[in-house]
Amino acid sequence: MSAEKSKNASELSIPCVYFTDTGGKNTKRTLEIAANRAEELGIQNVVVASSSGRTGVLAVELFRVKNLVIVTHSTGFMEPDYQELQQESRTIIERSGARILTCQHALGGVGRAVRKKMGTYELEEIMAYTLRIFGEGTKVAIEITLMAADAGFISTNEPCVAVGGTARGADTVILLRPANAQTFFDLRVMEILDFILFIYNEFQLFRARFRFQDLRK
Repeated sequence: MSAEKSKNASELSIPCVYFTDTGGKNTKRTLEIAANRAEELGIQNVVVASSSGRTGVLAVELFRVKNLVIVTHSTGFMEPDYQELQQESRTIIERSGARILTCQHALGGVGRAVRKKMGTYELEEIMAYTLRIFGEGTKVAIEITLMAADAGFISTNEPCVAVGGTARGADTVILLRPANAQTFFDLRVMEILDFILFIYNEFQLFRARFRFQDLRK
């Protein structure tokens, strides 16, 4: 996943892997891409989303960084007082030296309560839906970076590799400059290394429709 310099001094080509489907089958490849890029650039801060802990366990096997943060769903996300991270996974992650972060979601805390109670969306969830234009994994990767920065687990002065996913597993890798939630607009996405082409089938249908229209002319 090395960057390639163009003949034009102002250009830099960085490969990006696209998956055509979601699911846990993408997780290992996604984490390998993230680990390789972190090593190439000497990045020591990595945040990885993991709800059950399976992705987190695989991450601690693949990453060799000083600061690996596994970010879980908030307790109560699925049902009151329930934490999805499995105890066995928690033990493995903590023994590896990685840290586990469980806290309020940056883009879905109290505002989500307003939606559930009053049937209307608040600002943070509107921002979350906007980020989902680029895929669920992109939204997750950015959100967990905000959460880790607010918790003091990563510095906003150092680049970070963030790994997110769609439903289960991982499928998105972003290199970014972190920010706190209250300074969200200072966050900068620097590279997208791995991405879910979640509208692949729609694109195929779109292309086929236009081919059909061309044939009718």
